[in-house]
Amino acid sequence: MAEKKSGIDQALIRDLANILNETDLTEIEVEQEDLRIRVSRAGTPQYVQAPVAAPAYAAAAAPIAAAAPAGKVRNPDSVVSAPMVGTAYLAPAPGSAAFIEVGSVVKEGQTLLIIEAMKTMNQIPAPKSGTVTEIVVQDGRPVEYGEPLVVIE
Repeated sequence: MAEKKSGIDQALIRDLANILNETDLTEIEVEQEDLRIRVSRAGTPQYVQAPVAAPAYAAAAAPIAAAAPAGKVRNPDSVVSAPMVGTAYLAPAPGSAAFIEVGSVVKEGQTLLIIEAMKTMNQIPAPKSGTVTEIVVQDGRPVEYGEPLVVIE
């Protein structure tokens, strides 16, 4: 009877890491008998399934609560959220003045910022008139659907 080898096969891990580099994969997982090895590139997001489903109202408020600084609560009606995934730009072109600043008075329909998605520049309009009290998003940063962008009171 063959004796079971204790410890981790480092050569296998190196081989898997080389496969990642050669193929531009971000993650690879191998399972043999009772051994499972997953190799992932550093910096790739790790997704973990939540053990308990949150109520629908909590899930809808989560992006707003997560982006708010500790102790600061935002009125959900005042938050302008990203309508799409893309890269947010606060100015119409590099080096030009931003569309808005904190304290700017905006009118309904006025462009607040641009989200680039699939090489298309999408203007994000103000859903209501008011004063910009906070710009949550940073220029040139990726945004996700539903992520808070701007607060208009």
